[in-house]
Amino acid sequence: MNMLKTLVTLLAFGATLAHAASVRVQVLDQAGAPVPDAIVYALPVNGKLPATKPAGAVIDQIKRRFVPMVSVVQTGASVTFPNKDNIEHDVYSFSPPKRFELNLYHGVPANPVVFDKPGLVVMGCNIHDSMVAYLLIVDTPWFAKSDASGGATIENLPADAYKVIAWHFRQSDPNAQPTQKVNADGVAKFTLQLRPAE
Repeated sequence: MNMLKTLVTLLAFGATLAHAASVRVQVLDQAGAPVPDAIVYALPVNGKLPATKPAGAVIDQIKRRFVPMVSVVQTGASVTFPNKDNIEHDVYSFSPPKRFELNLYHGVPANPVVFDKPGLVVMGCNIHDSMVAYLLIVDTPWFAKSDASGGATIENLPADAYKVIAWHFRQSDPNAQPTQKVNADGVAKFTLQLRPAE
């Protein structure tokens, strides 16, 4: 009986995966150049999000830089901040969605930081002013980050209509949330107004 239940569960899971779709996204700047490190995420038009457990993430500190510099997680995710340098770092943020500080440390802090509110968290190091990282917390499990060609794919979407939203840390209006309505297995293309790289 248990074997039959397992088989039925596996078949149902397989059917769910078979119906999973994706949305391909292209992100360009105002000059038509590809934009790497843009965050794109999908929200169902009907507003119904699945009850999923957020995946954790890791933001390393390597050679006095945060790696990756830009990350995205689902609301409620735990993020670990390993320090792989041979010097101490002091990671902090004053951003409203999550104010925190990891006082001077080497290695891996005892506890990850839980990001339980959506929004943008900008992080730095109290010792090394050049260290900056951006973490976008979104209320959906469906997100991706664009590659060097400005392309990204949001995967495992149920067949439905979505609002796809794009964000980049160099947007001239940091609160801009360009949005496109796309069906699963569709394509979205964004042109973002970006400030020059510093």
